[in-house]
Amino acid sequence: MIEKTRYEKLFSTPLIRFCMLDHVTLDAALLQEGARLRAEGGGASKSNRGGWHSEGNLFDVAAPCISQLREAAREAVFAATRQISAKADPEALRLRLFGWMNVNPPGGFNAPHTHPGAHWSGVYYVSQPEVETGSSGMIEFLDPRSDLPHWRIFDAGAFRPKKKLRPAAGEMILFPSYLVHWVYPNDSGEERVTVAFNATFRT
Repeated sequence: MIEKTRYEKLFSTPLIRFCMLDHVTLDAALLQEGARLRAEGGGASKSNRGGWHSEGNLFDVAAPCISQLREAAREAVFAATRQISAKADPEALRLRLFGWMNVNPPGGFNAPHTHPGAHWSGVYYVSQPEVETGSSGMIEFLDPRSDLPHWRIFDAGAFRPKKKLRPAAGEMILFPSYLVHWVYPNDSGEERVTVAFNATFRT
């Protein structure tokens, strides 16, 4: 006979989801601001394939919708940091937020990548075309741990090699920046628009 005395989760990777209240007006303003930025420049080449990636730090743009989203990202980062550690006071640290807009037209996607040097990475979904089947519009995260294939015999969620989800417009997701992720090709006839960001703390 045995008695369980304790259960711990070691080396877990948090994925936290938020919902922006009354996001419709914000999303419309972000789409308009994105169209203005795209008209001004060709964009940057990062993980985007067949899509547009804004240049520089989007959060430096003075538009009210950008400022509103920056404050929401800051609030989410603070909430996530407090959730993973009761010992950390994020407001006692210096926080740098660096954001950019992604536009994936039909066929566009983002190749697998990480965000080196940051603590948290996040994505806010401005527009997400509706699809009935398939993986269009989904973001997929890959397990950062190695030597796990033999654990898959148990079909336990904690040991699956990947996790994918399709957030809706108005949702924000937050995850550690070391986590490898990518975005499936857009199989719809509409553009998929997101604002991604990195959050980095300094003492």
